[in-house]
Amino acid sequence: MKEQGVSDDRLVLLKDLSGSFRPGVLTALMGVSGAGKTTLMDVLAGRKTGGIIDGDIRISGYPKKQKTFARISGYCEQNDIHSPHVTIYESLVYSAWLRLPTDVDENTRKMFVNEVMELVELNPIRNALVGLPGVNGLSTEQRKRLTIAVELVANPSIIFMDEPTSGLDARAAAIVMRTVRNTVDTGRTVVCTIHQPNIDIFEAFDELFLMKRGGREIYVGPIGPQSSELIKYFEDIEGVSKITNGYNPSTWMLEVTTSSQEVAMGVDFTEIFKTSELYARNKALIAELCQPRPGSSDLHFPTQYSRSFFTQCQACLWKQRISYWRNTPYTAVRLTFTTFIGLFFGSVFWDLGKKRNSLQDLSNSMGALYASVIFLRVLNVSVVQPVVDIERTVFYRERDAGMYHELSYAFAQVLVEIPYIFIQTIAYALPMYSMIGFDWTVEKFFWFLFFMFTCLLFMTFFGMMTVAITPNADTATIIAAAFNGLWNLFSGYVIPRPKIPIWWRWYYWGNPVAWTLYGVIVSQFGDYDDLLPNGETVKEYLHRHYGYKHDFIGVVAGVHVGLVVIFATTFAYCIKNFNFQKR
Repeated sequence: MKEQGVSDDRLVLLKDLSGSFRPGVLTALMGVSGAGKTTLMDVLAGRKTGGIIDGDIRISGYPKKQKTFARISGYCEQNDIHSPHVTIYESLVYSAWLRLPTDVDENTRKMFVNEVMELVELNPIRNALVGLPGVNGLSTEQRKRLTIAVELVANPSIIFMDEPTSGLDARAAAIVMRTVRNTVDTGRTVVCTIHQPNIDIFEAFDELFLMKRGGREIYVGPIGPQSSELIKYFEDIEGVSKITNGYNPSTWMLEVTTSSQEVAMGVDFTEIFKTSELYARNKALIAELCQPRPGSSDLHFPTQYSRSFFTQCQACLWKQRISYWRNTPYTAVRLTFTTFIGLFFGSVFWDLGKKRNSLQDLSNSMGALYASVIFLRVLNVSVVQPVVDIERTVFYRERDAGMYHELSYAFAQVLVEIPYIFIQTIAYALPMYSMIGFDWTVEKFFWFLFFMFTCLLFMTFFGMMTVAITPNADTATIIAAAFNGLWNLFSGYVIPRPKIPIWWRWYYWGNPVAWTLYGVIVSQFGDYDDLLPNGETVKEYLHRHYGYKHDFIGVVAGVHVGLVVIFATTFAYCIKNFNFQKR
């Protein structure tokens, strides 16, 4: 930009803007593409993640505090982001549960949810699944209304809506705007960015905040009946062409205020506005509203969130449990595939577990254990990544809305996996263990179950962690594949630990798969004294060739528990501190 003649050190997106938004008044935030409409809304709502913000924002005359403001405001994003496997009603119950004050009991919450559903006309489809945009579930227009409803059940005083009618046909846009108008008529302050609406939609607004490229204001004031006040203001400017009968006032307004029109007329609409009587009236109103009313006090909440951390965890787990139960492509297919693989490996390595009279038989039996460890863990890593990636997008919206602490979400995401992985372990271990013919003792079967369960658990958490530290699921897949390849190589089976070059041996001890392979092999074969053809016992051979010792099994078990905790904690830390959503 400096090469093109820009002398400033910073790019100014918004410049010298002032205005006020009031209860019961529906304000349209308009301008050409690139004027800074969404940027202004993000600044006002406290959603910007970058840049430097100068200026003064006040709520009822008091300086705005973001943590408090998040409790009394709602933000309807242009992209309608919701968990796909819950119903409309469940989405609203969940939002109300976390965002309404603690003194609102469950029955009152549900009654309020029902009233909001009536207001936004969602009652006929209350039990419909939300689904994925463009794939299944709700239509675009129904998603818009759900987005509005999710914010309304928090009972906010101020609502920001970013392009509520974008992507909708005329009928759907009319339905959404009727919802918006109903919301304003309840006494809330509503601000919408909107791009070239039709006449009916434009005249549903009470006031207009018009901007031009460069983030500067052109008109801030009432629209008037049939846009009369707006039209009068611009027609009074010398050189502006009159509007023709039946022409859309919003289209005409944008056409006559373009940069090319400014150049042709030799004027600056911003400077014209700042010398107008309307601007002086706005300044007087702003000065009046910036003074707190006598006897009033600044908003204050004793806690940052409406609900306690325990309730946040409970609500997040409730939604995740429902989502996982309904997500059959993830849970049921994973379980079915696991069972099939268990039966497949059992038939391939049939009755090898009892054969340990030769080095080849022992190697084949250990190969069965190696395959059982390698195969499923890769499956769990790959299938969990898209699930977490979708939910992370929802998490960004819910966190910005002040619904819960990041750790409560991470806790629910980690905890909901445990029962499914335990069932998966049983479905895999029972057929495979019995068909391969390992010794049926309580101790050996318990150790096999324990190592497989903890391995699948920490590898699933590893998959979740790779999503949390990367901007998208594709990058996470590449990182996970790289680690999986190295972990397979240094697992201690392809190259036994004593034969790994000394400068790489440290990686063996830092390899999660090596610890699992150590555990399952030692637990099944590490205590046998059967003689091999070379004169060694099985126990001695494992110690000499692989470096395995049976009395080390307690440490191996402890490391597995530690790996579960480490990967789960790292996921929680990353989801809390890394934000790949740029605004």
